[in-house]
Amino acid sequence: MSGQILQVENIHVRYSGLPVLHGLTLTLKVGETVCVVGSNGAGKSTLLRAIMGTQRVFDGKVLYQGREIHKLRTEEIVQLGIIYVPEEKMLFKPLSVEENLLLGAYILNETEKIEANLEYVYRLFPRLSERRNQPASTLSGGEQQMVAIGRGLMSNPQILMLDEPSLGLMPILVDEVLDTVRRLKEEGITILLVEQNVREALDLADRGYILQTGRVIAEGTGKELLASDLIRSAFLGI
Repeated sequence: MSGQILQVENIHVRYSGLPVLHGLTLTLKVGETVCVVGSNGAGKSTLLRAIMGTQRVFDGKVLYQGREIHKLRTEEIVQLGIIYVPEEKMLFKPLSVEENLLLGAYILNETEKIEANLEYVYRLFPRLSERRNQPASTLSGGEQQMVAIGRGLMSNPQILMLDEPSLGLMPILVDEVLDTVRRLKEEGITILLVEQNVREALDLADRGYILQTGRVIAEGTGKELLASDLIRSAFLGI
């Protein structure tokens, strides 16, 4: 693994004047998979939105490859190669699977590269290849999540941020989606993952951060956190 690609330094974020993140700090290295876990309302999604520029940072810094980005527009952050796959998926349901995927390549200009990326996504998700001409509205929840992740991959992300990719899925589909994250990790994609399935997320992550009411209360390798009393009692019921 190389050096740090993303640094979140002591950021503070508010909603309607109310503090949500309180001096949160996080780092991400090239090729690393880092997960952020915590209960509902801990500030996990807010963290991703702050990195993406859709939520204002009142204090602190977000640096990408050493450059401050927290004052940039979201479109500029996307152009740098930071891609956010939101919890809501936000697919265009009347459009076909392939049309939805191609929307993710709008920042690319080379037709050959777009075609290569499309084939890569279809190799990663063979089911989407079979359904490429179907409207997104006809897909299962797990398949829609595949489209959302595939659309994110279409732009050659330097960092892929996934917000609760398994939320609302049946257990068998949860395993499928998290297996996909594992495959992306094995291919060397840099991933920042917010996930409700704590055990599975920490098991596949290189490192993790535990959030509680907008603060980091623990960090370490996935194995260290899984073995900690805090995680075992608060999240795993052990």
